[in-house]
Amino acid sequence: MNFQAIESFDEQMNLMNILSQRFFSRAHQTDIEGGFPFENIQELKDRGYTALTVPKKYGGREISLVEMLRFQEKIAEGDGSTALSIGWHMGLIKNQAEKNSWNEDLFKKICEDVKNGSLINSAATEPRTGSPTRGGRPETNARKEGNRWIINGRKTFTTMAPVLDYFLVSASIHDSDQVGNFLIPRSSIGLMIEETWDSIALKGTGSHDLILRDVSIPEEYLIEQVVREGKKANGWLLHIPACYLGIAKAAKKYAINFALEYSPNSVEGTIIDLPNVRQKIGEMELKLMESEYFLHTVAKQWDDSDEQARGEMGPVLGAAKLTVTNNAITVVDLAMRVVGARSLSLKNPLQRYYRDVRAGLHNPPMDDMTIQVLANHAIQNV
Repeated sequence: MNFQAIESFDEQMNLMNILSQRFFSRAHQTDIEGGFPFENIQELKDRGYTALTVPKKYGGREISLVEMLRFQEKIAEGDGSTALSIGWHMGLIKNQAEKNSWNEDLFKKICEDVKNGSLINSAATEPRTGSPTRGGRPETNARKEGNRWIINGRKTFTTMAPVLDYFLVSASIHDSDQVGNFLIPRSSIGLMIEETWDSIALKGTGSHDLILRDVSIPEEYLIEQVVREGKKANGWLLHIPACYLGIAKAAKKYAINFALEYSPNSVEGTIIDLPNVRQKIGEMELKLMESEYFLHTVAKQWDDSDEQARGEMGPVLGAAKLTVTNNAITVVDLAMRVVGARSLSLKNPLQRYYRDVRAGLHNPPMDDMTIQVLANHAIQNV
């Protein structure tokens, strides 16, 4: 079956559920080896998933944000690293389809490549600037020579680096105060990947360093100027909390199944009937309900809004990310309390979920920045 050939969303979700179970079967090995889920990404490409956000005018399905998040959650139930990795690609294509800020012919070419299996992600973080959301000016430099750009620099946290075909690189433009986003094909001479990713969380994202040494690209590959003040709201970034929500759902499911089966000789039956266990299960369910309703309500609001209304959604988008991510951390913690010391076994998926959900605190927007945005929003709307 192929996502592109299935009309029903429910049938598409059934297919994704099958894939998610396969991803789960490989997740432990990827984690302990610190490898990359090549098979998972290839399956998503082969099944046509990676082209679902391509605009209809270019022959894609142009799925809604709500649909994309549902798919991303299901992927994360199987493997968080796979979900977060492919989520960047899915979201970047969706974002550009909505905002139309690139040259149309170039975006059409990228979409054609995506339909044939190409993958894209941004490379914006640098060793000395940290997250681009903090406002640091890139040290990666772009210098114009004739009708070409020469790019030099190093980017960190380049998620999905082992399989990307295109890198969307932010760079300061030489002899100006401007910053641009440049499209750099993987085949470019001078482009290298240095395998530096050694995180204990989301080990399978392959977020290595991207090194650019005198990389030469056509002048039209400067695809947009970076707006440093008054950045637009980005609904597609909800793929981040969707990933952590999926991981939390997997943790709850594991804890419940464990409680249904575990029967120490100190109790009659299994621990599922113990009040303290049921209390924790109820607390997990409450957190997940809060997260689902918040995330999908905001996503539907995005889908139903025009450009002007979307531009005002920054505070609620940040609030959704903060709430869902922190709830996911709480849910995994509660699941581990149900399972007890066994949850710390390397063979137990809960210890992987515990490490993976913590990564959400370091994905944009950061909690402290969201709280400041919400404070400003509250004050301005008194």
